[in-house]
Amino acid sequence: MKKLSELIRCNYDIDILGIADDSRMVKSGYLFVATKGFNVDHYNYIDAAIVNGAVAIIADRNYKCDSSIPVIVVENINQIFWELCRSFFDINLDEFKFIGITGTDGKTTTASIVRQILLPDINIAYIGTNGVDVGDDHYDTNNTTPCVFELYKCLAIIKKHNCQNIVMEVSSEALLHNRINGLLFDIVAFTNITEDHLNIHKSVENYRNTKFSLINFLKKDGIIFTNYDDINCHNLTDNRINTFGFSIDSDFTFFDVKYTKNNTIFYIKNNQSDIVDKIISPFFGNYNIYNVGLAYLICLKFGGDSSRLISSIKKLKSVSGRYEKINFGQDFEIILDYAHTLNGISNVLDSVRHYRKIITVTGAAGGREKEKRSKIGKLVLEKSDVVIFTMDDPRYESVESIIDDMLSCTNLDNYEKIINRDVAIKRAFDIAQCGDVVLILGKGRDNYMAIEDKKIPYSDYDVIEKYFSK
Repeated sequence: MKKLSELIRCNYDIDILGIADDSRMVKSGYLFVATKGFNVDHYNYIDAAIVNGAVAIIADRNYKCDSSIPVIVVENINQIFWELCRSFFDINLDEFKFIGITGTDGKTTTASIVRQILLPDINIAYIGTNGVDVGDDHYDTNNTTPCVFELYKCLAIIKKHNCQNIVMEVSSEALLHNRINGLLFDIVAFTNITEDHLNIHKSVENYRNTKFSLINFLKKDGIIFTNYDDINCHNLTDNRINTFGFSIDSDFTFFDVKYTKNNTIFYIKNNQSDIVDKIISPFFGNYNIYNVGLAYLICLKFGGDSSRLISSIKKLKSVSGRYEKINFGQDFEIILDYAHTLNGISNVLDSVRHYRKIITVTGAAGGREKEKRSKIGKLVLEKSDVVIFTMDDPRYESVESIIDDMLSCTNLDNYEKIINRDVAIKRAFDIAQCGDVVLILGKGRDNYMAIEDKKIPYSDYDVIEKYFSK
C-alpha cells in the first residue's frame, strides 16, 4: 500500500491498494489509470471503475465525477501507468536480466527448459502461461504475459526471492498492448511463426511484425535467436541474429537424430567454431529438438557451463501441460497437451505414430479463428484412429456449431461428438486398450472453461485423476 502522493505529484494522501487500467480489474481502494489501449479508450470506463471501488483517477483529459473522487490529468497516460506500477512495487528494472521467448508454438516448453537447466548454476525465475516459478514457489497468473500491474507484482515477488534473472514468455497480445514497455532483454528468441491469432491481428504479416517488435526491447549488446527452418523468421533482419535449425545454413545446426526407448539423442554444431555438442533429452518429437536445442543455446549465451547444461538436459522433467505423460497405472498412454494450433497439433500427432492406436480428444475455441477449424478437424481425423470432438472454451458460440465447422471439409467418419469434455475424456479411456495412446489436446493444465464471459472452474487433469481414483 502507498499514498497517492507517493506515486504521483499531488496533494492527495489517499491510500492506494492497487492500480489498474481495466475497470473490470478494479477493486476497492484501487487507482484507475485511463490508458488508451489498442482497441479501447479506457477513459470511457471511468464511471465503471468508480463503481468497482476506484478511489482516484488518472486521465489524459478532464473528467467531471459525480463524487468527490480526485481526477489527476497527465499528458502521457500510458507512460505514467508503467511508471506508477514500478513505483508502487519499488521496482528498478536495471536490477534484472531478462530472457524473452516468443513464437506461435513452443514458448512455454522452451522457457521452462531454460529455467530447469540453468537452475543448478544460476538462480532464475519463470513467467509465462504456467504462472510464475521462483525458488520453490509457484504463483498463478491470468495471461501468458501478465498485464502491466500484475507483471510488476510478479517482479516484486521475484525480487523478494533475491532473484535477478527471469525467463519469460512474450505473447503477441502483450506486444500489441504494450505490456512489456520499459523492459530490456539480454536475449530474445523466436521459436517459430505460423498462422495464429488472426482474429486479433487480421493478417499473418501483422501477426509476424508484432512478434518481431520484441527486438525493440533488446539491449544494444543483446542476442537474438531465430528458427532458420521457419520461412517467416527470414523476414527478420538484424546483425545480432543467431539462427538455429536442421539446415546446414543455420548458425547452429541440429543433426544425426536418434530415438531410443527413453531418450532422444541429437547433435548441435556451431558452424562458426565447428564445436559439436551431443544432447541426450528425455523429450520426444521433432519439435522438441527445436525446443531443447534452442533452450540449450540460450543458456550457453546467458552464461551456463556447457557440460553442466548437457547434464541437466538428461534429467529434464516434463513441462506441465506440454506433452505431459499422465500415469495412474493404466496399460495405455495418456498425453496431456496444450496444442491448439494446426502446427502444434500436427507435431504432437506425428510424435505418437508408434502407438498401436491413437485416440484424440480435441475441440476448438469459440470467438477465435473460424477459418482454421476445418483444417484442424481434417488433420486430427487423418492422423488419429479415433477422434472425440468436444468443447474447448466455447465462449458465446455453440459447441455443436464449432464441431460442425471442424467437420466441414472432410468425409472421414472415425469420430464421435461428445459436448461435455468431462464425458468425452472418460469415453476415450473406456475405449483405450493396451498399447494405445489417448491425446487430450487444447487445454493443457488450464484450470477453467471459458463459457460466455465467465471462467468456470475446470481441469483436464482433475477429470483424469478422478476417473482413475474410482
